[in-house]
Amino acid sequence: MRTVSAAELRSVLHHRMLVERLRQTFRAGVVVPPAQTHRVETYGASDATLRLAPSWQVNQSIGVRIDTAFPDNAAHDLPAAQGVYLLIDGKTGVPQALLDSAVALGRRSGAAASALAASYLARADAERLLVIGTGALALELVEAHTAVRPIRHVLVWGRDVQKAKRIVARFHRPKFRIEATTDLEGAVRGADIIAGATAARDPLIKGDWLQPGQHLDLLGGVAPDMREIDDAGLRRARVFVDTREGACGMAGDIAQPLAAGLLTADDIAGDLYDLTRGERAGRRFYDQITLFKSVGTALADLCAAQLAVEMVLHNDSIR
Repeated sequence: MRTVSAAELRSVLHHRMLVERLRQTFRAGVVVPPAQTHRVETYGASDATLRLAPSWQVNQSIGVRIDTAFPDNAAHDLPAAQGVYLLIDGKTGVPQALLDSAVALGRRSGAAASALAASYLARADAERLLVIGTGALALELVEAHTAVRPIRHVLVWGRDVQKAKRIVARFHRPKFRIEATTDLEGAVRGADIIAGATAARDPLIKGDWLQPGQHLDLLGGVAPDMREIDDAGLRRARVFVDTREGACGMAGDIAQPLAAGLLTADDIAGDLYDLTRGERAGRRFYDQITLFKSVGTALADLCAAQLAVEMVLHNDSIR
């Protein structure tokens, strides 16, 4: 069984290639049963969490994402979230590969899913990207969106401007200009694509700031009590999600307006299955505001793991 390191994963999973593989995988479909989450007692102050997320394509591959969350890890200078991804042959059940960073895999596949949505929903001439948030996803979102749209100018905003500057410093001689900003309202008003990846409990993006023709890509707010955009902004946009079940049940930006009656299930124009299969149109006209809400899906993890292992084994064969 081949072990794929986090470094190998990042070196072989190029965003443009992954976006196209995701397009094919959403069209074909993957079996995604409910994930299982277990509480694990520890001797620390906080209990840990174990999460198992399986998925498979019949006669092709089976994948299981195994994540743990140990809240007390900060005291030991370790990340709270850890994980691996196990890829299994779908015909024989033989383990094929162990990817040693399910967290990195999820970040890359999640950003690629956003770029896939943007290929249908963002204007073809989108040149200005705003990334809201300074976590590990910020870097991935810049790389993913610039792979599918002709981005020339990128702004990064975070509550800590020094963290935003560190994200900017990660890019060396890019084909676009990238800067940190402290003016969130101005950056939102001037962007063609607005990508949010935050843990905000209260909306950061105001509906009054939105401009005709913008596309919003919201990956944060993955719990029912979290929000990245206010109700006014949601009402101005044509709303899409990665999967209806996940977004309606987990994402505060969707779940809260649904519960309040401000949004109905019929108001969600489509998901990535609909878009990739041509069952729902994406952007209908130039000045339309579109919104894509993503909470992640095991389909994307399986797709990314399959592609990563294929590329790693190919590189091994030519050495």
